[in-house]
Amino acid sequence: RLNLQFLGHDYPTDVLSFPSPGPDGFLGELAISVERAAEQAARYGHTLDAEIGILMLHGVLHLTGMDHERDRGKMARAERRFRGELGLPAGLIERVRM
Repeated sequence: RLNLQFLGHDYPTDVLSFPSPGPDGFLGELAISVERAAEQAARYGHTLDAEIGILMLHGVLHLTGMDHERDRGKMARAERRFRGELGLPAGLIERVRM
């Protein structure tokens, strides 16, 4: 529903980022579909908690202004680095390239 309402895409998605930078350091909000996260966790063979961590990381990177469709790999590199530091499995950008 949110994907259709805010982006005009009539299909389910896993995470949406709503940037709203404020002077207090607030970056914005994330919407994560637990149903999609559970499906993806099962598909990729890891826990729901790990999948939600992956989605949160991806969404937060978007909230900081990164855009994997236009940044020539900058967001993918950041996602890979933070995934390693957090002990998370393959991220969203990496999955698309598999």
